[in-house]
Amino acid sequence: MRLTLYTDYALRLLMFLALRGEELTTIQEVAETYAISRNHLTKVAHELGRAGYLETMRGRGGGLRLSRPPETINLGELVRTTEVDLCQVECFSAERNTCRISPSCQLQHVLRKALAAYFAVLDEVTLADLVARPQPLQKLLAISA
Repeated sequence: MRLTLYTDYALRLLMFLALRGEELTTIQEVAETYAISRNHLTKVAHELGRAGYLETMRGRGGGLRLSRPPETINLGELVRTTEVDLCQVECFSAERNTCRISPSCQLQHVLRKALAAYFAVLDEVTLADLVARPQPLQKLLAISA
């Protein structure tokens, strides 16, 4: 399964914020650190705020931080939230399926099983697990401890 750029940015943003702890961080800081689009990151941050992952403070001295502890942010849940279309193949969608072999095809069952296994692995991981060894990541991202 391939994740969208949106989910990639969401994961990177949350990891960055987890490494910063309670310290507020601006979207500009994150965008510059990762060399990614500030506009795209702004959209991601807005949606993550609406979904309850981020706390946003407006105005001078404002910024972002995690709204809950990294141990409570599950990767499977996050990916399900950020990936709007998990239909790997046409037959996963009852509305769009025009495949003639769907009634007898075993491929869809195999792919559904593979997708379930993929999420089973993600469901075992939290944001805290991703930043369990913060020093190497902080060094790479020039984040002071």
